[in-house]
Amino acid sequence: MIDHSYLEQLQAKLGELETRMSQPEVSADPRKMQECMRDYSHQKKLAACAQTVLDLVDAKAESEAILADAGSDGELREMAEMELAEVAEKLPQAERDMMVALIPPDPTDSRNVIIEIRAGTGGDEAGLFCGDLYRMYTRYFDIKGWKHRMIDVSPSESGGYKEVSFTVEGEDVYKSLKHEGGTHRVQRVPQTETQGRVHTSAATVAVLAEAEEVDIEVRTEDLRIDTYRAQGAGGQHVNTTDSAIRITHIPTGVVVQCQDERSQHKNKAAAMKVLRARLYDDQQRKLAAEQASERKSMVGSGDRSEKIRTYNFPQNRLTDHRINLTLYKLDRVMQGDLDEILNALYEHDVELRIKQQMEK
Repeated sequence: MIDHSYLEQLQAKLGELETRMSQPEVSADPRKMQECMRDYSHQKKLAACAQTVLDLVDAKAESEAILADAGSDGELREMAEMELAEVAEKLPQAERDMMVALIPPDPTDSRNVIIEIRAGTGGDEAGLFCGDLYRMYTRYFDIKGWKHRMIDVSPSESGGYKEVSFTVEGEDVYKSLKHEGGTHRVQRVPQTETQGRVHTSAATVAVLAEAEEVDIEVRTEDLRIDTYRAQGAGGQHVNTTDSAIRITHIPTGVVVQCQDERSQHKNKAAAMKVLRARLYDDQQRKLAAEQASERKSMVGSGDRSEKIRTYNFPQNRLTDHRINLTLYKLDRVMQGDLDEILNALYEHDVELRIKQQMEK
């Protein structure tokens, strides 16, 4: 139960963190400073929520005391009844906000992301769907005012993509998009289908939080860097220099490439960004796998092989299988209207984490 002593503890913790952040050994270390600032922001939010709950609880106690006092005059009792009604309306939400604030913050929520979309089973139709997903996401980013830039693309002969990767920058991008990873399945009648039969194909989406150099060490001697000439649809060369970059991380076998920029230097920087994100993602997955309770609090496994969503075009239906949500507005979703589904996934994740907090 939250009481005034708990609020005092939070305020004392804030004071300690302010002192710690002013110390030279912390302010000079980006990692330590980042951790302190994240902890400070969390504690400050907790203190604000605790203050709100305690103010409402105190107001409730005062009003109840007035109503319990037979000597209270009519006007005072009327005000107390109004206050009680107001508290009864506000307190449940304030207590829920407190429970949400108690959830340890995900340090990756505020990071920018790298998204990779790959055509899966379904041949040409899977490639077209890969392109559809890319356009759906980028339209959403445009609506949100987020910046996005293509890193690498492998066009398919049908007009779609075998795979495409791109960066997304904006406020709380990873927090909004982290549940998009997995297999997206499409059901529709291909343009080449003469019998009108519905075909099923798929594409996989990976959402990687951008990693800083302080997050993951990549040694130069562990890398093999190759250059090649960028290619467009049909395999034709799109420029005359070997500006495209392929980097192989020898210890893990992870291979990344970038050919979107004209400059070899820029392509190398972009490829290194993707490599760090991939290695950081693998590191975080291993940590999560070691913590069974953490896995229970996730919306789905986040594994690329997990079927998370079905896009049924004949029925104009989108179904997210993790939260059993069905929307009959697929046409609008494909135009970037993603807020309803992303908000539902976020709220479901919050409820799971609140439940986890209450079980501790």
